[in-house]
Amino acid sequence: MSEKVYLKPNLLFEPLFNQWYAWSYLISPGTAAMFVANLHLKIMQSFVNAPQLHISALKNPAMLGGPFINYDATKVGAIKALIDKTTKEQQHLLEFAEGVKQLDETLTNEANGYALTPLYEKIPEPLKGYVELVYDANNHPSIRFIEGLLYKSRFYCPEFQSVAMSLLENDNRRFILSTPLLEDENRLHFNIPFKDERINELFKMKRTPQPYEYIKDLFEITADQDKLFSTFFTPSNGHKSGNYEGEGVRIRYFGHACILIETKNVNILSDPVIGYEFDPSLNRFTYDDLPDRLDYVVITHAHQDHVIFETLLQLRHRIRNIIVPRSSGGELIDPSMKLALTTIGFKNVIEIGEMETIDIEDGSITGIPFIGEHADLNIKTKIAYLVELAGKTIMCAADSNNIEPKLYEHISEFVKEVDALFLGMECDGAPLTWLYGPLLTKPLARKMDQSRRFDGSDFARGFKIVEQLNAKRAYVYAMGQEPWLTFLTSLQYTPESRPIVESDRLVAECQQRNIDAKRLFGCEAIHLN
Repeated sequence: MSEKVYLKPNLLFEPLFNQWYAWSYLISPGTAAMFVANLHLKIMQSFVNAPQLHISALKNPAMLGGPFINYDATKVGAIKALIDKTTKEQQHLLEFAEGVKQLDETLTNEANGYALTPLYEKIPEPLKGYVELVYDANNHPSIRFIEGLLYKSRFYCPEFQSVAMSLLENDNRRFILSTPLLEDENRLHFNIPFKDERINELFKMKRTPQPYEYIKDLFEITADQDKLFSTFFTPSNGHKSGNYEGEGVRIRYFGHACILIETKNVNILSDPVIGYEFDPSLNRFTYDDLPDRLDYVVITHAHQDHVIFETLLQLRHRIRNIIVPRSSGGELIDPSMKLALTTIGFKNVIEIGEMETIDIEDGSITGIPFIGEHADLNIKTKIAYLVELAGKTIMCAADSNNIEPKLYEHISEFVKEVDALFLGMECDGAPLTWLYGPLLTKPLARKMDQSRRFDGSDFARGFKIVEQLNAKRAYVYAMGQEPWLTFLTSLQYTPESRPIVESDRLVAECQQRNIDAKRLFGCEAIHLN
């Protein structure tokens, strides 16, 4: 095939770590070790021991986000092989995770307010030189991880990174936090690290064709792989320009928390997650609807439905700047997003703090405090964004929970009014251990766990934000309702679901007060003129 070809728009590209879908906590070395030891191996062993338990559980849609592997019993052998491979090749990560548990226990039992110097001798060998022992101002001991050094150590494992490619025909995908990706005849796996430039070259072909032999040679495709690999490309392309040339500000909603804010001079994409093109029955914006160049990508926080490497790696060659919340550094539960992104090949990664402003063409981007939705953990890498463009103000508040209304009262002294407010209202969030459980070294009482949730604002709290910011338009987003999001969120709402009921109330109350309001779904185009 010597003619020039394009990459098909429905090529599914899945970044993997040890065959598990790669999200931010599988990039940072410390958290990756904890997830391998305390989640992946345990789920896989449970499946091997009792596959029918997993199969039966997943017949109930409410259990989709639970710790159950979504394969039938014929895959027991493959899962057992992955267990054996993991325990053999990643023994150093298992030792690191065990060292964290041991060191935490040592501090609990022996750090009593006196100097911590004697305890350095008791640091487990895998952690020596990678941690500092510290107290807070109230003499509570903790471990500070030297994360930048861990990325230079044997605990950062790009050799366990890979990518899988296949053609996607519908939105049905397995939930990523509980099921590894096994090989099958319709999918190709490539053992390449995420920073590999070949990923950029592949996705440039969505808009710039290349000879098939060029990309085939670049990926060193074997004769056995060629038949399937060649189906990923097409000689024709229906690409339409996504560049905005109009007046004023255009906002496009791509699903979940992904919105594109544009003037004819600059564009900003928040929390990118893009649906694939194949289903004409549900309108959606896809990669084709994005501009050729992405001036700024902003990420609100590190949850798996907001920083999505599947999308980011496809766009990496187009991204000029990427803005992330500033990390305090050293907290195992709160790894640096900047370190993760720069390590896997992103350029111009900019950290922003609360109430800091970055000047851009046609306006500015300001970091706004974002509280709630993190189960009361001291997570600092989370921030909302106030975008000012061409005289208009847009707030991307993500999953902010208005626990303390005084916060927005103070913010309103700085932000007098907002032309468009985007607010998540998933107010029935999962408990703390659903996401952070593998990072805990001590069990958490069930009642405590259930009380500490990943919940956004309900009607009362959400509408208070609308009022305090004098919002002219209010849009509920980040609800995970789009079918192409289920593999990340496991959410399946009914009209009676509390987040739907509460967001319906907010929309109705806004409309009654002549505030344009809508709960977004699928795609939406908004013009601020």
